[in-house]
Amino acid sequence: MTLKLFNTLTRSVQEFAPLDPAGKKVGLYCCGPTVYDFAHIGNWRTFVFADLVRRVLELSGYDVQHVMNITDVEDKIIKRVRENKGSLAEFTSKFEKAFFEDLKALGCREPHLKPRATAHIPEIIDLITRLIARKVAYRTADGSVYFSIEKYRGCGCCYGQLLKLNLDEMRAGERVAADEYEKESVADFALWKARVPEDGDVFWSSPFGEGRPGWHIECSAMSMKALGETFDLHLGGEDLKFPHHEDEIAQSEGATGKPFVKHWLHGAHLLVEGKKMSKSLGNFFTLRDLQTKGFTGREVRYLLLTAHYRETFNFTLEGLGGARTALARIDECVSKLRELAAGQTALPENSLDQQFSDALADDLNISAAWASVFEWVRETNKRLAENLLSANAAASALAAWEKVDSVLGIGVQAEIDIPAEIRSLADARAEAKKVRDFKLADAIRDDLKAKGWLIEDTPKGSKLKKL
Repeated sequence: MTLKLFNTLTRSVQEFAPLDPAGKKVGLYCCGPTVYDFAHIGNWRTFVFADLVRRVLELSGYDVQHVMNITDVEDKIIKRVRENKGSLAEFTSKFEKAFFEDLKALGCREPHLKPRATAHIPEIIDLITRLIARKVAYRTADGSVYFSIEKYRGCGCCYGQLLKLNLDEMRAGERVAADEYEKESVADFALWKARVPEDGDVFWSSPFGEGRPGWHIECSAMSMKALGETFDLHLGGEDLKFPHHEDEIAQSEGATGKPFVKHWLHGAHLLVEGKKMSKSLGNFFTLRDLQTKGFTGREVRYLLLTAHYRETFNFTLEGLGGARTALARIDECVSKLRELAAGQTALPENSLDQQFSDALADDLNISAAWASVFEWVRETNKRLAENLLSANAAASALAAWEKVDSVLGIGVQAEIDIPAEIRSLADARAEAKKVRDFKLADAIRDDLKAKGWLIEDTPKGSKLKKL
């Protein structure tokens, strides 16, 4: 399929073509977690989006090198380390571990490379040294190093590639030490921050003096080490466009004189219950919060994949209930296909995978992709009910679904833990039916339903389903 994606750099949908002369290898970088707390549902929208992009690229036949950094030193982390009175590694390691546990629970494929900022201090120092040598960075009296927007532009470079900036109206020429700063400020930003007492033991030696890297330079150093000075795809949430991604471009191209990234993809904001997520509003959720409420990572993944990545999405608990219902429809259909197709050879593929692939090739049109899935479910259920599906055709339909699910990543429903009491009632009902005591069988069925279980009779025996 010919994949087309919206490129933030050109503000247009473009046919995706990798830099690799053979047209096979793709370098993909996604800004990863800042490990000072559990990732929230807004973060997870970006990471599930990145997983979808990777899977679509792999479906298209590309050999993807997926890199996602771990930001394990920056302003917020140092503040938390100071408050917790422990070491940097002890503090960040527990949140890094939790992040990858949650990533797995959401059905995301683990990145091939997961570089940590603290493991790339030499590369960061080297990059800063190159920027100083090219005279687009300067040292200050306290031993810090800043990137100069004015000198970068003076070299004929463009600052404001990902979004239009009115440099005449914005406050230019200021110097900002913070990793994150006001959106209306076009400021010289810190590449290296001189050590201060509040940093405690979080510092490294460098030619500029003791200190630590700024947030923006970390991503440039790690991405270019992993993927080269120019690579194919850079992903992130739209909140990172400015200043983080814009600063990444400036410092990377300022050091190399080469284009940094060919294709930028940005996911839109996520609202929760119609409002911006906030702890004070009670709509701030981590994956673990939602699991405590009884929802699964699979249900969360489904819901996050129902809206186009460039559309602001309203995440609701009611929507998670809808996700559970939708997944149950798919599970029931796939389960019936597995029963019918057991041990059979698939016929030539049906149209599901083609319709699905065509939808995603159109700038990841996930709505059209899901529409093809549920039309397939409806049609398949109809053919099953009318006994119009042969075992070989069922095997074919199942193979088509599995190809589709290699992209959606929703997998199969986990085995339900059926309590011994419920199993015992189901066995008693089966025995009652065997001796033709249908009154007792019906009474047991009603008792099971009252306890939250539905029993279905199939040609291959009875099945229990949780209501």
